[in-house]
Amino acid sequence: MNYKRRIGIVGYGHLGEYLVDEILARPADYELAFVWTRSGTFNPSTKRLDRSVLLEDLTYFYTRRPDLVVEVAHPTISKAYGEHFLKHCDYMIGSPTALADQEVELKLRRAARKPNGLYIPSGAMWGLEDIRKMADRGTLQGLTVTMRKHPSALRLSEGTSLRAKNDNVSTRPIVLYEGPVRELCHIAPNNVNTMAAAAMAAHNLGFDKTQACLISDPNMADYHVTEIAAQGPSEIDGRTFTVRTTRTNPASRGDVTAKATYSSFLSSMLAAEGKGAGVHLC
Repeated sequence: MNYKRRIGIVGYGHLGEYLVDEILARPADYELAFVWTRSGTFNPSTKRLDRSVLLEDLTYFYTRRPDLVVEVAHPTISKAYGEHFLKHCDYMIGSPTALADQEVELKLRRAARKPNGLYIPSGAMWGLEDIRKMADRGTLQGLTVTMRKHPSALRLSEGTSLRAKNDNVSTRPIVLYEGPVRELCHIAPNNVNTMAAAAMAAHNLGFDKTQACLISDPNMADYHVTEIAAQGPSEIDGRTFTVRTTRTNPASRGDVTAKATYSSFLSSMLAAEGKGAGVHLC
């Protein structure tokens, strides 16, 4: 009899629905342990799921015996439940901006020491493993992640100057933020998970030395663009190792998550197993 990996999904927006569908499409290898939604109900238009998979109280997730919990809801989930998840199973954190809170990062790193692993998906981040390898060797000297999105795709915290600035974007692109990733994660927690993943991979730089640039661009109605610039050590003659990549990801106006990121999340979810304790990129 084949072992089936049981996966619980926390969050049932567009990405959550997509992951649930993909689990159900692989009955030989995977089982849906539960689905948790903020509202406690399913979308009325979604009738393919039996109500028995709905988990009303996330505190009791362990009663569904998951091997992996996947969060695709909000960074606050990791703060409230991350340690609890890791006591019982592997955990894939779909909103790694939660880790910009130093207390949350420390707690989850400690909880992942044994026996289960904390998995961080690459999302829209290209070259995550290469960045980690440079960080491991201490050769990563600088990393800047620039994200360019349509103003309607940005979910900025209320009452911030960035939100007011974004509301006034009309015809020309505006740089909303330039600086350390950590601060931006608190302002735009739903939009810059790619940057948070980069900061975790670039562990010798972390959230305070990995640089972020967020651009609100009214001309980006059909795409999200992510640019990554990594810098290595300089030679004696002044030459510097650099890598620059640009990811242009199709997206509908107002989408927080672009289309190609869905399949990237799926690949990460399917790869989130077998690495044991610790923090792993996937």
